[in-house]
Amino acid sequence: MRASRPAPGAMLLAVLVMAAPAQAMPSTFSQVVGNALLCRSQLDNRYFHDYLTTSFGPAYKREGGAYWFRVEATLWGAEVKQVVVSDDSSELVFIGALTDSAPEALEGAVRAASGAAFRAADASPYPLRVSNTGSTIAYMNDKSKIYCAKFKSQPVR
Repeated sequence: MRASRPAPGAMLLAVLVMAAPAQAMPSTFSQVVGNALLCRSQLDNRYFHDYLTTSFGPAYKREGGAYWFRVEATLWGAEVKQVVVSDDSSELVFIGALTDSAPEALEGAVRAASGAAFRAADASPYPLRVSNTGSTIAYMNDKSKIYCAKFKSQPVR
């Protein structure tokens, strides 16, 4: 009995899939994710989950009420390494991004690129920075995270 061999085309496809580089940042990333992080668009966790899955592949973990996506992207000139999107276990809907920039640097970059102004929430050494639209920049060790979080809307009765 002869052993069957995969067709040459199938072998080539398998090699290409295994060697495929990470997906590049989509051209719409700054508009879609950036505006959401600045609380300038409607937050719909299902939409953002689907967008990130399509753009970067499936979430690498689900933890803390969120899906976590590894990304290779930039927003306002800052490197973005991860994006989190709320799952349905929280009373909040949110999207957040973890950057390699210090909060002061991220705040300056966002202001320069979008005009969004942030103010320190208190006088502590590591204050949250909040915009008029509700976007927040927070310390994440020596890096920063930026997020927008809102309460889920209740169905009309």
